[in-house]
Amino acid sequence: MLRRTAVYEYHREFGRLTEFSGFEMPLWYSGIISECLAVRSAVGLFDVSHMGRILIRGRDAEAFLNRVTTNDVQALKPSKSHYSLLCNPNGGIKDDVILYKLDSDRFMMIVNAANREKDLSWLLENSKGFDVSISDISEGVALFAVQGPRAREALQRIAQGPDLRGIPRFCFVRAEIGGLGCLISATGYTGEDGLEVFVPSSERGPSALEIWRGILNAGSEFGIKPCGLGSRDVLRLEAGLCLYGNDIDEGTNPLEAGLAFAVKMGKGDFIGRAALEAISRDGPRRARVGIVLEDEGIPRRGFEILRGGERIGEVTSGTYSPILKRGIAMGYVGAGSAAIGDPIEVSIRGRRARGSISGFPLVKCYWGSEAARRDEEARRAGFAYRGVAFP
Repeated sequence: MLRRTAVYEYHREFGRLTEFSGFEMPLWYSGIISECLAVRSAVGLFDVSHMGRILIRGRDAEAFLNRVTTNDVQALKPSKSHYSLLCNPNGGIKDDVILYKLDSDRFMMIVNAANREKDLSWLLENSKGFDVSISDISEGVALFAVQGPRAREALQRIAQGPDLRGIPRFCFVRAEIGGLGCLISATGYTGEDGLEVFVPSSERGPSALEIWRGILNAGSEFGIKPCGLGSRDVLRLEAGLCLYGNDIDEGTNPLEAGLAFAVKMGKGDFIGRAALEAISRDGPRRARVGIVLEDEGIPRRGFEILRGGERIGEVTSGTYSPILKRGIAMGYVGAGSAAIGDPIEVSIRGRRARGSISGFPLVKCYWGSEAARRDEEARRAGFAYRGVAFP
């Protein structure tokens, strides 16, 4: 039996449903292209409650997380989060996660929907010898993503407390929505500006469904659209973001995946470090690249990437970009076999479609110079790093 989120009744009434990672989720509402364009130009609302939320607390929480993740947990301040990885001893990626520091000894980890049980077991297995408590709080906390250039303005209309425009990326605050204390984070999976809202279940406050409808009402004058998994996948691919199970998995290491920024070798020992040091020393055998097609066609997972008629790699994710109005993809090619700007071909059902290697993101989006400018403005305005009582 498929799992359902707290706003399933809305999805059933207005969305086209599909199975995803054991959940019954909306694939689209008004249409994938119209939802993508809404997020790029105004604001869209996603239910991402299928993602896992794991609470880690205790005296050794920081030391434990520094051991099982690749990024430097010691450098995290309360009310700040970072992107990180769980690796196996061979350096393979067990999952990519966002880690939130709620307070000095309390953290929340967001994991991929397909890996909820696997990640929880991995954390529990490796917690021996550490004074930590680990619990899955997913069922008690809904999670919505409000994404797009009008996202902060729309959400501010129903959120009481801090100025949401002043939250730097990967920082979060506590605000009230309808009297319910929620965590609001400047994170997302679209490449656009936006926020994610953590909504705890409570008998004394509005339900997750009421808050979902409240966000839609608040954003109505900006043209907000509810968005499904289809547009979420297109948007993240345009932004050059990995999808676990397609672009990264336990057979992929962070260095070849272009995720070395989330691996801090200087922080001390962590699971997978020795293997990653060896890979770094010898050099990765392949590299994740972006692809933009010139010819018509939509590249898909498993399609061959060719150069000069020879196979140099394989597509791991591909789609049609409503912004570029052409096929785009990411995949892996042999190390040194192609550079940004080089012409390539993708074999699409027996036909070779011309294209070129691209850097990330594949389309111009917020997570670039504009985001850096806003972050600097927020810091100059004195954004306060402080603990957040949540959930």
